[in-house]
Order: sequence, then structure tokens, then C-alpha cells
Amino acid sequence: MNLPITATQSGLLEILLNIAPVRPVFIWGAPGIGKSALVEHFAATVGLPCVSLLGSQLAPEDIIGIPQIKGETSEFLPPKIIARKEPYVLFLDELNACSQEVQKAFYSLIHEKRIGEYHLPEGSIVIGAGNRAQDSAIVKTMSSALINRMFHVQMKADATEWLSWAYENGIHPWVTDYLTSRPDHLFSEPPKTEDPYSTPRSWHMLSDALKESGAGKKELSDDYLKMLVYGCICAKHAGMFLAFIKQLSNTHLLADIIKGDARWPAKPEERDVLYFLAQSFRGQLLHELPKEKQHLGADAKFFVHRAKSLIKDLSAISNEIAQMVVSADEGQVLPEWFMIEIIRDLPRLV
Repeated sequence: MNLPITATQSGLLEILLNIAPVRPVFIWGAPGIGKSALVEHFAATVGLPCVSLLGSQLAPEDIIGIPQIKGETSEFLPPKIIARKEPYVLFLDELNACSQEVQKAFYSLIHEKRIGEYHLPEGSIVIGAGNRAQDSAIVKTMSSALINRMFHVQMKADATEWLSWAYENGIHPWVTDYLTSRPDHLFSEPPKTEDPYSTPRSWHMLSDALKESGAGKKELSDDYLKMLVYGCICAKHAGMFLAFIKQLSNTHLLADIIKGDARWPAKPEERDVLYFLAQSFRGQLLHELPKEKQHLGADAKFFVHRAKSLIKDLSAISNEIAQMVVSADEGQVLPEWFMIEIIRDLPRLV
């Protein structure tokens, strides 16, 4: 499933607070995006314990229980983890990764909050979650009957919200500083190959690895640092993160270059730093340039003048990196009026 509307963590929390008490909600999203953490946060917000079941590891009897003979009849005894006396949040994680038989066992639990003769305590809430087919995760087709029993919402990663959480929870400053400058690198779509990719969870994992290794407090070898970074996030982001770490001693270098107080690093051994600075420069262009030229203010006009000059200087060092600054990438395109001026002044970039 790929819904046309997505929600950030804060928007999804509002959905859960309003919808989940009356209707079961299913959260769609890529692995590592924060679905489980959100449900746990929701449970804490409403003051209920959270019980998680992992759909990919369940058999039907784990839901409906086992039969017990009582006199001339029998009844099913539900599992202890589900059969509770006080209300709680039942989180069915990876619900669309379980078999069709397990999905059938969930029907009455999701629709009526009931397993056989056992009813969940009044006030209990049922929430499901799962990955999408395009996420290269273990997913199975959900039956139309099960889909129709739930309210569906798709979650997306939001850098601003994640960074607010990260600062409060002691995420390593290298990670927060990098994602502040490159918020678009918080998440990358899962690859078709078996390679690491960037998610809020993998950045958190990298933060833990950096802190445990003493990064920032003691010198780490380049090879060891590369193993940490390439083992957690996608290769493209890993290379730029390592370049960012290299230029931490001069965190204001890009600002100095734009002001004219410094130049692009031109030495061959500085090429990775140059690439990172150029990517950051592109991000600044995308953020600060208006769609229409007539909306330029005085400060913006100076920035445009400097930008064209800097792209010219950059092309003298590396035409390929200069092309990367102005090219369309991941659906992000510089304003048309700016591109016309660049093409007019630097036709070889075309």
C-alpha cells in the first residue's frame, strides 16, 4: 500500500489520539522510520501499558490460544500476554508479515477486540503496523477483509521533529550537526540490494556506535571510522558524513566561501570535502532561491551574484561537481530563471 497522504510523527500522534480509541489504526511505513517508538509514545501519553506482538513470529494458536475441556464442552484459553484484566494498548507489529492463517486469527481481535469468549478490557486500544511492499521487507498480501477493518495512515520521516527528539535524547553531536545541514539525508528509500540505508533508526545506531567508540573525545583511525559509518547508513550519505567530519575544524567554511573570505578546497586530497561543501551549497540554493526572480530581495540578489561566481570557480576545479550542484537530483530542481542564467554564463555545464 502506498497512500497519497502521509503524516509526520506529530500528525500521526494526533490521528492515534483521536481515532485509535474508537477504531483500530494501521500504520504503514518503511523499516526504521519510527513506527514502534511512536506507538510506545502514544501508549505513554494515554497512560496505558503497551503490549507488542510481532506478526512475523506468530502462529494462529499464539492468538486464539489452546482449547480446554470443561465438562461436556470446550473453550479456548487466550495467551497470558493478551488476556489481561486492565486496559492496555495492543500493538500488532509487522501485521502484514504474518501468514493468512494468523491474519484470520486477528479478525475478531481487531474488529471486536475479542478472542473467542475473551474480550479485551474496556478502554483497550488495538494498533497495527507494517512495511510496504516496495520496502524490500518481509510482507504478505493483506486480505481485503482485514484491510477493511482498520483505519490506514502512512508515516514519513521528518527531520525537524527527529532532530528535536535527538537533541533531547543525547544523540551524538556529529549526527545532529550533520543532519541539521543535510536534513534530506535522514531517510533513504530501502535499496533492492542487501546494503545498509539511512533511516532515523540507523542514524540512532550510528550515534550509539560513535559514542561507545569515544568519537570526538579521542582520535579514531580513518579505517575504523569508515567501518562505523558505512555499516549503518547508505553509501552516498556515509561518504558525505565522513567528509563533514573532516571539515569539522572549520564548521563555517561554506559561509566563508560564500562571503568571499575563503575559497573552494582545490587539492586532490580534499576532494571529498569539496564534494560535501558543494552538496551543502546546492542545498542552500534550493532553500534560499525563490521560484520567481521578481521575489528577490537585496540580500538574495547578492547571494545570486555570489552563487554564479562560485559555480564558475567550482567548474574550474571540477566540472563534474559543478554539474552536480545545478543538476536535478531526487526530484529537486533549482529555479528555472537561475538555471537560464547559469546556462548563459557557463554553457559548458550543459
